[in-house]
Amino acid sequence: MARIVIENLTKIFVGPQGERIRALEAINLTVEDGELLVLVGPSGCGKTTALRLIAGLEEASEGSISFDGKRVDGVPPKDRDVAMVFQNPALYPHLTVQENMAFGLKLRKCTPEDTRIRVNEAAEMLGLTDCLDRRPAELSGGQGQRVALARAIVRRPKVFLFDEPLSNLDPPMRAQLRAEISRLQRRIGATVLYVTHDQLEAMTLGRRVAVLRGGRILQVDPPLPLYQNPASTEVAEFIGSPPMNLIPGTLVPKDGAIVFHQAVTGAGSAANALRLRFPTQTCSRLIGYFGKKIILGLRPEHITPALPGGSGSLHETATARLDSVETTGPDSFFHFSRGGKTLIGRAAVPTIPALGQEFSVVFELARAHFFDPVSGQAVV
Repeated sequence: MARIVIENLTKIFVGPQGERIRALEAINLTVEDGELLVLVGPSGCGKTTALRLIAGLEEASEGSISFDGKRVDGVPPKDRDVAMVFQNPALYPHLTVQENMAFGLKLRKCTPEDTRIRVNEAAEMLGLTDCLDRRPAELSGGQGQRVALARAIVRRPKVFLFDEPLSNLDPPMRAQLRAEISRLQRRIGATVLYVTHDQLEAMTLGRRVAVLRGGRILQVDPPLPLYQNPASTEVAEFIGSPPMNLIPGTLVPKDGAIVFHQAVTGAGSAANALRLRFPTQTCSRLIGYFGKKIILGLRPEHITPALPGGSGSLHETATARLDSVETTGPDSFFHFSRGGKTLIGRAAVPTIPALGQEFSVVFELARAHFFDPVSGQAVV
């Protein structure tokens, strides 16, 4: 396997009118030997372009790509020892599963015995032993994607590149194959760069997750720190479903504490705007923002209906009118408006009031995040 180091990688395409389109903007990323790193971002953010540059299918405008300290810029794709798996398994319809899996090995002139051993090992890993004599038309979508995975595994490349390989499958099959890919990666110790637009896929698969947006890498962290400590409003909005509540306002020192005053937007009224009181000792990092604009961030699970018995010292309570509810099973997400902005909280189903009813909402201020309204960066 290999350690991938990407430095200042930039890709500029020329549009139909001669305009320069920056698909990637000086990205820096390291994928450790044997690591599964997920590159996640919305459509058009440059994810697939990054994979194609690593595979050698596109030429970089600037920057470098190295495998184990050796630059591969200018190295032909066939000599980079990279295997790719795409959305579409792209199997040869006239070949059996066994022949599809062995095709790349024959091109590399592997011996028949070595080919047989590798194909049988991969088939056993992925539960394809009973399918070896079938043709692609006789396979389910999940089986077809397993064959594509097996075809990559038998090559034993230095680097595996996965370009949204599960996006065409139904949710149960996607969940099953996610688990299989994770198990396989640990078993063979592969270096994997996995691209997806699905944050659930990213959070459940990646040892680390890199968030890409607009051709720039915004943050690289293990899944839980990425969720708990977003580096910017862009990350906070993209990671999490529903996303973090981002509430613009100002901080005003008052009576030994700090009060967050929500900025009124749209058809909101000042009387309906939030006033949340933070103890001074918890917000010493915010002194430079007193009297200035700031963005308060709270995850939905940190906004809950008030329960009997009151709340702690780092909780504030406000009244809200329930606008709508999204029930997901044991929990529900409830929507309500304050200061002209719709906010989302999370609660167990039995605690949700009727639509249109007023109820008390608790804000868990110990879990609050603050962001600079100009740069969008987290305030440390």
